[in-house]
Amino acid sequence: MAGIRRWGARGAVLGLGVLWWWAVLRLAVAPGAGALEVTVAAGGWGLSVLPVHCVPKGRASGAVGTGRWRRALGAGGRGVVSRRG
Repeated sequence: MAGIRRWGARGAVLGLGVLWWWAVLRLAVAPGAGALEVTVAAGGWGLSVLPVHCVPKGRASGAVGTGRWRRALGAGGRGVVSRRG
C-alpha cells in the first residue's frame, strides 16, 4: 500500500511539473497564450520559492516548543475562568 501511495505522489508531482513546463513554454512560444498559462506559471513559481524559507522546527529561531499550547490551554488554563453560577 505504501508503494502505491508513493508512486501516486510521484505521478502527481510529475504531472504538475509537466503542466507547469507546458504553461511556461506556451507563454514563451505561442502568440495566443492567455490568463490560464500565466496563472499556472506564476503559481508554480510561487510554490517553488516557498520551501526556501521553511526550516525544521528544531532549527528555527523563536519556535514555540512542542506541546506548549496544549499545556497552556489544558490543566493550567482551567482556573482562569470561573464556571460557578
